Amino acid sequence: MIAYLNGTLQQKTEDECIIDVNGVGYRVEISTQTLETLPEKGEKLKLLIYHHITDNDQRLFGFASNKEKNLFERLITVKGIGPKLGLTTLSGMPAPALMEAIVTQDIKTLSTISGIGKKTAERMVLELKDKLFDESQPSVVSGSIETRSKREEAVSALEALGFSKKQASQAVNQISGKNPKATVSEIVKEALTTLK
Repeated sequence: MIAYLNGTLQQKTEDECIIDVNGVGYRVEISTQTLETLPEKGEKLKLLIYHHITDNDQRLFGFASNKEKNLFERLITVKGIGPKLGLTTLSGMPAPALMEAIVTQDIKTLSTISGIGKKTAERMVLELKDKLFDESQPSVVSGSIETRSKREEAVSALEALGFSKKQASQAVNQISGKNPKATVSEIVKEALTTLK
């Protein structure tokens, strides 16, 4: 499995680029978010890679940031969203805005992305929201332990979305301090607006 490519940019178009790594050219599919970060042709670059392998095909998907790659990997777990549509979705809006739309269950905004209809947007919210945090299990503890576990859960959800533990912890502690009764989803939702 290829984790990243570190080489020279040989060519770039709207949805892919070719990276020369020691004389081997790798064709990498990219989103418009990553395209905006690419250097000029002939310059050095490093892209994080998602290596997609099927029975009859191998494709490389490149990302400029961990956050974008993590979000892509979550998107393609949604039924009906393959790597190509996952990339189109990331091209449709910046990662922080996309995460916020999912957490706040903003079906209308998600449906504006090319290739994402209302049904897919609803499925995306339903399936990804569950992957971020699970509040369906009632807590058997109370008091400060419960608050601590809520904070830990919110920090984990933010880390899964590509934020550093330090960033996530600071945001979560600040929000929990202001509103101790906030649920995990409320904490994550507010944190996403401050961590952009």
